[in-house]
Amino acid sequence: MMRVYWLEAKTELLKFARMKSYSLSTILFPLMFYCFFGLAMPPIEKGGASLARYLLATYGAFAIMGSTLYAFGVGVAVERGLGWLELKRASPMPIGAYFFAKGVVAVVFGGVVILMLFALGAGFGDVRMTPTQWLFTFGALVAGALPFGALGLTIGNMAGPNSAPATVNMIYLPMGFCGGLWLPFQFLPKAFQHMAPLLPSYHLGQIALAIQHGPARGSIGGHAVALGAFTLIFLGTAWIAHSRGREKMYG
Repeated sequence: MMRVYWLEAKTELLKFARMKSYSLSTILFPLMFYCFFGLAMPPIEKGGASLARYLLATYGAFAIMGSTLYAFGVGVAVERGLGWLELKRASPMPIGAYFFAKGVVAVVFGGVVILMLFALGAGFGDVRMTPTQWLFTFGALVAGALPFGALGLTIGNMAGPNSAPATVNMIYLPMGFCGGLWLPFQFLPKAFQHMAPLLPSYHLGQIALAIQHGPARGSIGGHAVALGAFTLIFLGTAWIAHSRGREKMYG
C-alpha cells in the first residue's frame, strides 16, 4: 500500500513539474511580487526592514495558496472532464492515494517557493528571525494548505476542464489582495479591511505574522479555528458538488 501511495505521488509530481503553466506560474508569481513590493520598495519604518519581513509572511501564504488551488482545483477539474478520474476510480488504486498525491504536489511546490522567499528575505531584505521562528513560520504556512486544498476540491468538482484555470484565478488573486497578502493590511481600503476576516487567506497570513511577532490582529488560536471552520465548509461543499456530479452521470 505504501508503494501505491509513493508511485502515485511521484508520477503526479513529475506531471505537474513538466507542466510549465503550473510550475513556472506557481514559483515565479510570489517571488516576482515579493521582489517588487518587499525588496524594491522602501521600508515602512525608519531604519528597519519591516516591509520585507511583513511581506515574507504574507507572500508565503500567497505561495502555498496558489500551489494548492491549482493542484486541486485545476487538476481535479481537468481529470474529471477528460474521464481520467473515472478510470482511476475503476482501478484498484485507493482513493486516498489520489488526494495524497495532489497534496504532495501542493506542499512540495509551495514549500520550495516559501524556502526561496526565505532566502530572498534573509539575503536581500535584511530579515532576521530566530531559527524557531523560521521553522514555525514554514510549518504554519505548509499546514495552511488544508483549507485551500478543500476549496480546490470544490472548484474541481464544479468547474469544467476549460474554465477551471480562469475560475482559480478569479478566486486566487482577489483573495490574496483582499486578505492583505499583497500589501500591508493597513494600506487596504476600509471596506477590504472589514471584509478580510471572511477570507481564509487573511487568517493564514495573520498566523504567519504572529509567529514572526509582526503586526498581527487576533490570536493564533482564533485564526487556526477559523481556518479549521473554512476547511470543513469547503469539504462539505466539495462533497455536495461531487455527489451532484455523480447523480448527473449515473442517474
